[in-house]
Amino acid sequence: MTDALSLIDDWGPEKIVVVSHRRTGMKGVLVIDNTARGIGKGGTRMSPTVSVGEVARLARVMTWKWAGVDLFYGGAKAGIVADPASPDKEAILRAFARALSNEVPREYVMGLDMGLTENDAAIVQDELGDRGAAVGTPGHLGGVAYDELGVTGYGVAEAADAAAQHLRLPLGGARVAIQGFGAVGHAAAVRFAELGATVVAVSTAKGALHDPAGLDVPALRTAREEHGDDFVTRHHQGIAVPPGQELTVDCDILVPAALQDVIDETVAHRIKAKLVVEGANLPTSPQAQSILAERGISLLPDFVANAGGVVAAAFAMDARYSGFRPETSTIFETISKRLRTNAVTVLEEAQRRATTPHIAGRGLAEERVRAAMRSRGRLGS
Repeated sequence: MTDALSLIDDWGPEKIVVVSHRRTGMKGVLVIDNTARGIGKGGTRMSPTVSVGEVARLARVMTWKWAGVDLFYGGAKAGIVADPASPDKEAILRAFARALSNEVPREYVMGLDMGLTENDAAIVQDELGDRGAAVGTPGHLGGVAYDELGVTGYGVAEAADAAAQHLRLPLGGARVAIQGFGAVGHAAAVRFAELGATVVAVSTAKGALHDPAGLDVPALRTAREEHGDDFVTRHHQGIAVPPGQELTVDCDILVPAALQDVIDETVAHRIKAKLVVEGANLPTSPQAQSILAERGISLLPDFVANAGGVVAAAFAMDARYSGFRPETSTIFETISKRLRTNAVTVLEEAQRRATTPHIAGRGLAEERVRAAMRSRGRLGS
């Protein structure tokens, strides 16, 4: 079991709240990591394996992600220990929201992460009677529907395109392998195809597809919309391969866009891509990052590559109490501009400092957070 006090360092967490509800069996945790640059904002996930340590790691990623895109919110994350397929999901979610009514939305605004949907965000708003309690609600309720719009996956492809151009690796015709075909992976695949790349592999929890000549992305997208993620890899064209093998197929760009901790030292030695773009949070271990650098494989960090969701969330935060829905075109234009700029900035900084993009990018984010902490009197002069 994680000792919460052992998680505290110079940056945070500022607050860890563990909650439970006996009748529904709800158990959950909120970690507010660092609010020097603004109120805590980050997604809420639902999974049977949620732990305090996991949520704390993700809350820290949010601290760097907000600072990395230079938007003024703080790092936070929440998790509910439950199966999102449970028939009791709504009751559990409502119990979780009630238990955090002291923190939400005054200190933390809920959002979407693994296991939660736009309708779940609407349930949180309904339970607390406050439109400001959650973002990511359906468009027909005035929200910015992240999953429906595919903002995170779109941003991943835009950041990858900028990084590829910087590395003189033209995206047109480049072979892309994507782990995951959920909200992030499928939207990234669609945008990669629009940009002229050839998607050669995709995967779900049930399996993976690989075709060196390229997969039919529009057909895969249609299959997903009509039958769900799992149908894609079980009943579609392409060579079926075991889950995880899509990480090591022959490709130019690899996008881990599903789970954390999937690229360890062993996998890092087997990767054939020239560029790895982290679509998921925390998919590569520090040891793997060093190995990739030693092998000359560029790596675009998660807090840069998948920040499209936080850019969209910033628009949603501003619009929580407004009667006007943010313009979708403005959201996409801002995601493209900020992520493309940040991708090149981090790669250039890594080259200048002769270090990994993770270390370089986090250094830039730390400078911004440290300046805010100092201005608020949270650090010595």
